[in-house]
Amino acid sequence: MRLPPLLSVLCTVFWSASAAMVKNGSTCVVTPLSENRVAMRSIDTNRVDDTPQIMEAYKQCGKDGTIILREGTYHIRQVMDMSDLRNCSIEIHGTLIWSDDNLSYWRQSSFSVTYAQRSTAWRIGGRDITLRGFGKALFNGNGQTWIDLARGQANLQGRPITLTVWRGTNVLIDGITWRMAQFWHTFVAYSQNVTMTNLDMSTYSQNSQSSQNTDGTNTWNSRDIFIANWTVKCGDDCIGIKGNSTNVHVKNVTCFESGSVTIGSIGSNANQPDYVENVLVDGVSLNHSSNAAWIKTYPGRGHVRNVTFRNIDFKDVNQPIYVTSCIYSYNNCDSSRLSITNIRWENITGTSRYNVAAGMHCSAQAPCDGFHFENIDIRPLRGGSAKVLCSNIRNQASMGLACTGPCPGSHPQQLSGNV
Repeated sequence: MRLPPLLSVLCTVFWSASAAMVKNGSTCVVTPLSENRVAMRSIDTNRVDDTPQIMEAYKQCGKDGTIILREGTYHIRQVMDMSDLRNCSIEIHGTLIWSDDNLSYWRQSSFSVTYAQRSTAWRIGGRDITLRGFGKALFNGNGQTWIDLARGQANLQGRPITLTVWRGTNVLIDGITWRMAQFWHTFVAYSQNVTMTNLDMSTYSQNSQSSQNTDGTNTWNSRDIFIANWTVKCGDDCIGIKGNSTNVHVKNVTCFESGSVTIGSIGSNANQPDYVENVLVDGVSLNHSSNAAWIKTYPGRGHVRNVTFRNIDFKDVNQPIYVTSCIYSYNNCDSSRLSITNIRWENITGTSRYNVAAGMHCSAQAPCDGFHFENIDIRPLRGGSAKVLCSNIRNQASMGLACTGPCPGSHPQQLSGNV
């Protein structure tokens, strides 16, 4: 029997309301199940899952539409794949909390992001996308559970990145707060023209377990990236600019307990060249971080060029300026063919934890060239003169910073005392 048009519409609206998602024209409005008395009558309160109605909103309004998540708490118990958005605005006014009682599900079901066997719990992609939180959106990844599970293992298989921009073009992410991300807070891969502004991130272990690999973001195989007005507290890189990232601008970022803004790591696959070029990092404040303005590469192939670190101020940073051709293993340091050229450090000021202001070891096979330093004022916390250690850098006499001694390939990223 065919229903009259009005009755058909009413039935559709009733069904959507019971599922906590209502569509009105090209706008889909989602209400948390915990706020919906009708829906909660048939749901175990310990198994509330808002993922289906959020994904239904994506299905119905992800193209030429608007998705609105109203205030309240959304329980996310499943992966979310929104990789085919088109001209879509997503507004989040509430809290998204990822479940921590089904870690095996997340490890098995999170989407691969290709890079170093990493995976993600949520990916967005497509064209002309805005994801706004208006300063009210909060993402809670229950990260302490993941930190405890990893027990110091840096790359626990299947531990998911919270949010990945995957094959996205013209993407804006703005006004979101993260607390206790599962792994990296965000990742940008195979994307272009991505703007990420006004983000607040904090993931730090509450016990003795290491909170490494809780990076604020990493870019990879992407171009035209603008990052501005971030505050990040994490146990690893604040912002990492990885292989094949081009035209990246980082501005006005504050980092606590982190690895600051770094170029790298790149060059880990000897058979696949990595390129990073045209990067400007301007206006970064650091407190108690491992490094300040630095470049880390493996002994691979490719290049880093046309990078400027400008207006970096810091307190109690382990080793502010650091360049290495053999990060982590400290082997084959002089055989790398990955070149590092045309790098500028301008207005770099603050206190170093120990007596090394800069440690720079470039490969003998591909010496660094075009290094330029201007207005460098780094003072050891405990007084004395700061050392500048250099190896395999061309035109040292004209680079604007006097080297005080050689930097061996084994010189570490983080020091445990004066050298």
